[in-house]
Amino acid sequence: MDDFRLKVFIAAARTLSFTRAAERLFISQPAVSKHVGELESRFKVRLFDRLGSRLELTDAGRVLLASAERIDDDYRRLEYEMSRCGSRIEGELRLGASTTVAQYLLPRILARFTTRFPGVRVSLLTGNSGQVEQALAEHAIDLGAVESLSRRPCLHYAPFAPDELVLVARTGGRYAGVESVTPDELRSIPLVLRESGSGTLEVIDRALAGAGIRLTMLDVKMRLGSTEGIKSFVRHSDAMAIVSVVSVVDELRSGVLRIVDLEGLALRRDFSFVTAEARPEALAGQFMEFARANAR
Repeated sequence: MDDFRLKVFIAAARTLSFTRAAERLFISQPAVSKHVGELESRFKVRLFDRLGSRLELTDAGRVLLASAERIDDDYRRLEYEMSRCGSRIEGELRLGASTTVAQYLLPRILARFTTRFPGVRVSLLTGNSGQVEQALAEHAIDLGAVESLSRRPCLHYAPFAPDELVLVARTGGRYAGVESVTPDELRSIPLVLRESGSGTLEVIDRALAGAGIRLTMLDVKMRLGSTEGIKSFVRHSDAMAIVSVVSVVDELRSGVLRIVDLEGLALRRDFSFVTAEARPEALAGQFMEFARANAR
């Protein structure tokens, strides 16, 4: 967007913080105040109510945010289409991905994509599936990649890549001789699981419900917000964890962790792309095709 003041305003409106907007745009907080002040002077309206340290959009601010977001979307679409006319793909792609996808699947794909299309500027927001879907609903990102089974009615989902969840334990630990456990036996095993809102936890919850077991029946020692944290916990304890198989490839190869079979439980899912529109923008659609081809 050529008018940097609108970009600054969008960042401030989405974060409701001049400080966080400054951090997001790599400028100073006084610079954010200056750009917002210039917009207020130009339109002769107040855009924010300042309630102590907290900001709140005024009615005029909400009107400007809706218009500024449309201008930003149109500008990025124009930038992409004009780059195609020059046979050089350029533009800005704002991605959001749930933790497992962002940590273990996307880095390799993004490395190849940015090498193939050096003119594309990519940013990546990471959170759990619910946070990514919320960011998409708020137009903070163009394309999401999530691992949850649930679907928001206002969003559109498309397959990305298959995945499987596995039960893992520390090699040489308390369960070194255990090859498999039943869902009922799982209730007595100390576990470390993901936090509420995680797509991984949703898959586990649904699979166990099919076997007549609720999450509250499990011996959960810890809830952690990252798979890396869960793996580290398991490596230094006798707890087990249920995680995506793509997240433990290195640990399985090195022999640090081992898979314990969960009898009778199907823990398969698909990672999904999610968009705000049924037909994604051109650059987002191009990335979806590239990612699918390079996820194998």
